[in-house]
Amino acid sequence: MMHAIRPLAKTDYAQWLPLWDGYNAFYGRSGPTALDPAITAMTWSRFFDAYEPVHALVAEDGGTLIGLVHYLYHRSTTSIVPTCYLQDLFTQAGTRGRGVGRALIEAVYKAARSAGATRVYWQTHETNHTAMRLYDQVAEKSGFLVYRQAL
Repeated sequence: MMHAIRPLAKTDYAQWLPLWDGYNAFYGRSGPTALDPAITAMTWSRFFDAYEPVHALVAEDGGTLIGLVHYLYHRSTTSIVPTCYLQDLFTQAGTRGRGVGRALIEAVYKAARSAGATRVYWQTHETNHTAMRLYDQVAEKSGFLVYRQAL
């Protein structure tokens, strides 16, 4: 499969949205539990706001978007340089296992290095075994568990 990784463009919205919806559906955010459309609108606008630390790349094959990755930079109490959090990664079902996810992760690594970050990290659900097979090849497990509380 030949694909190109590039920054998201404003003209990509119609192709980005089904990927974004697919990502959210995968994590149970669809139907009655779907994200508020205002969140999607704000997320989209942040990608194009120079004052926001949120970024997006897409995988494209023959003019069709087949994957997305969203990442952001933040400060850390254990580092002077920024840390990169890979927040969302999604590829079309028919492209999985063909290197698209790996290429998107590698593109985030490259962008993070260029931004001066020395670490990229992400989290996934413990049942996402397909993705974890890739993640085990391109990164190391930190051993940390995520705790959260809705407010």
